[in-house]
Amino acid sequence: MKFLVVDGNSVLSRAFYGIRMLSNKKGQMTNGIYGFLITFQKLLSEISPQGVLVAFDLPDPTFRHKIYEGYKLARKGMPDELASQLPILKELLNAMGYSTVSCAGFEADDILGTFATYCEKNGFECVLATGDRDILQLVSEKTTVRITVTKFGKSESIFYDLNKVKEEYGTLPQNLVDIKALQGDISDNIPGVKGIGQKIAKELISKFGSIELIYSNIDKLEIKQSLKNKLIAGKESAYMSYALGKIEKNVPIQINSSKYIPAPMNKEAVRKIMSELEFFSLMEKMDLQSFEIESSVELKQIENMDEFLKKISSKKSLIFLADIQDLKLKSIFIEYLNKVYFVNSNHENFHYFVKSLMELETLEKVTYDLKMLQRSFSLLDIKIKGNQFDVMLAAYLLIPSEKDYSLSRLCKLYQLKAPKITKLEAELAEAEEKAKEVFIISQLTPLLKNQIENNHQRYLLNEIEQPLSEVLSSMESVGFLVDKEKLETYSHELESELSTVESCIYDLAGETFNLNSPKQLSYILFEKLGLPKGKKGRKGYSTDAQTLESLRNHHEVVDGILGYRMLSKLKSTYCEGMMKAIEPDGRIHSSFNQTETRTGRISSTEPNLQNIPIRTPRGKEFRKFFKAPEGCVLVDADYSQIELRVLAHVSQDENMIKAFRNHEDIHSITASEIFSIPLKEVTSEMRSRAKTINFGILYGMGAFSLSQDLKMSCQEAQNYIDKYLSHYYGINEYMNNVIQVAKTDGYVETMFLRRRYLPEINSSNYNLRAFGQRVARNMPIQGTAADIIKIAMINVFRKLKETKSKLILQVHDELIVESPKEDAEKIKDILKLEMENAAPLLVPLEVNVSVGKTWFDAKG
Repeated sequence: MKFLVVDGNSVLSRAFYGIRMLSNKKGQMTNGIYGFLITFQKLLSEISPQGVLVAFDLPDPTFRHKIYEGYKLARKGMPDELASQLPILKELLNAMGYSTVSCAGFEADDILGTFATYCEKNGFECVLATGDRDILQLVSEKTTVRITVTKFGKSESIFYDLNKVKEEYGTLPQNLVDIKALQGDISDNIPGVKGIGQKIAKELISKFGSIELIYSNIDKLEIKQSLKNKLIAGKESAYMSYALGKIEKNVPIQINSSKYIPAPMNKEAVRKIMSELEFFSLMEKMDLQSFEIESSVELKQIENMDEFLKKISSKKSLIFLADIQDLKLKSIFIEYLNKVYFVNSNHENFHYFVKSLMELETLEKVTYDLKMLQRSFSLLDIKIKGNQFDVMLAAYLLIPSEKDYSLSRLCKLYQLKAPKITKLEAELAEAEEKAKEVFIISQLTPLLKNQIENNHQRYLLNEIEQPLSEVLSSMESVGFLVDKEKLETYSHELESELSTVESCIYDLAGETFNLNSPKQLSYILFEKLGLPKGKKGRKGYSTDAQTLESLRNHHEVVDGILGYRMLSKLKSTYCEGMMKAIEPDGRIHSSFNQTETRTGRISSTEPNLQNIPIRTPRGKEFRKFFKAPEGCVLVDADYSQIELRVLAHVSQDENMIKAFRNHEDIHSITASEIFSIPLKEVTSEMRSRAKTINFGILYGMGAFSLSQDLKMSCQEAQNYIDKYLSHYYGINEYMNNVIQVAKTDGYVETMFLRRRYLPEINSSNYNLRAFGQRVARNMPIQGTAADIIKIAMINVFRKLKETKSKLILQVHDELIVESPKEDAEKIKDILKLEMENAAPLLVPLEVNVSVGKTWFDAKG
């Protein structure tokens, strides 16, 4: 027989430190378990053992602590993030059918030693898996060791047999403990012999065999007297260290080979645990997908539409899913009395049926992705009336850290099972997947509704997120008109300028090279021109933007390279990218994503109109190509310092509230305080520095980052921060309080109860904990600002329905409306009124509104 014996603590610990922090939606850390399972599955696959045992340490002292009180004294205790994973791993292994063993007074190493000895006596093959090289002393003819390492989600192991140990250490495995007895072990606080290191210890044991032979022949040994004196002085310590390092082989555990033959896996229990851990990719590899067929659901085609409408109108909710392809509505699926009903667009009364359903106000509409539905329905002049429930948006509010809100992912997250679809007709086969999904929606709905209620997020979902989907749908449909000819001309201009800059760079460098090759650029900068080298990666010294910025004053070629990169990005990403995105109507129809950011901000893709560079004159030029059609103008409204105003509100800081209520320049006020000068003496440079500090504090910036931004010492930056927090003492109190709330609750909330979970906030890892604290301070501010802008968008959109004007774009704090020229003043008033009254804050919300023919003109 062949047995695999795993040192559970060792493999788990190395997995924990070898993989970035992972957690499930509840904040439970999972990276150690994930890495352990990767290693464990790999070992099982490579070794194919008949028996498996996983040994674990207990937290109690062992017999080694009785020998030496200082044993492992310097070793830190297991961090909470790792300790919380240990019982879950044991439960999971047991559910998988594997035995886990611990024994009071002994370590997992001793259990491995005991079982290896048992295998030796019975002629069994034994493979020991651990991350600890101490176990190599157990290698024999029948016992081999795999030293496991887990990094970046990948498992590797080094195989040790007798030959490998002899080759690497120059001695027999059983004598490795003698080497340790002499050299000691810092990690376990085993003292060894003072003055003897690894090299001398290995030489002594290689030459003389063991400490027993060394000390029994100490007078005869042909070694330097100074070394002999060290050995004599350290004899007691050597024997104690030997006792500490030697693995016990007679631990009182149950030794019976049949006990460790894996039992049949309890698939339901394993699936439940792994689903809670959100190990879905591993579940697929282990053939444990939660999409197990549990029940059958009948799929029927709707024949009599009037009769079906009459039946379903008596219900409270309509659970449905639409099949939409290229914005065209192909079919609709409805869950009714545990059956799925279906009708496609080929039916002559399809439009009448769908319109009647959607505009029945007494029916709550329960579905997935309202925005896509509304955009498709708008082409058919169909409106969704009555209450609505979008499972995608509800899930986003409940688990904001997810990257995927597909129905298949939500099904796994909530441990649901897709049914088997019973088809009455063969031609309905293509409808089977949609039928499963609509049934999943029906299962998800009560779970999500209950959680939304428990989180007090009904207002956030019903009054902000769901109404916003209609706004975004309209914005996508309308699009933004682009002057394609001018954009093409600008692209040619950039191409010409790129050629000029390229020639200039070659002249300064003294040769031509591939400007887009980091390797060639690195040679030019650091080898040929001899500029100071920065950080080094696998492919050589870095030539990233941060490195180049630090080299600006060393050679004028650096400015040229930075300029080249900027122009190249403008041409490829923005000119060429936007020209490809212009549709036949001359407009760009960007997609707006409601479920991408953890703070609640809206993002834009295909193309990203929110990311057009505006900090450089060249970048600002792009706004000139976005224009209003003939007879119309663009009305641009922008919140003034909305996040700082939200900060004033949530912190209730008296000084900041006073400044905003008096319509004072907050940056100048801040400069006056931190530089200790009268307000009238504040210079533009001082105001700029104060602005950096205002926003730096807002985003959790520390002294080091601030010193880098303002090019000053850390001490000077810290002095500025201290003065700032002394003046705005309410902000300091808020920052401290919100961190405590996050530590206690595990999450922070916006003014409208949008949550962000922060498992990092209680991490023992300083960097992770610091990240959690920064997010805790900032998310309620940035998230509240995002919520306010969404409310403003909804209110503006509703007002604009009474006009011929259209809301066409949102860029963070800015809204853009396309309006007939004659209505511009009216639209300015609507924007200002609705945006400034979107939320009741302790300070006024201020909005700047301007008008222009192009985005550039309107923005000013």
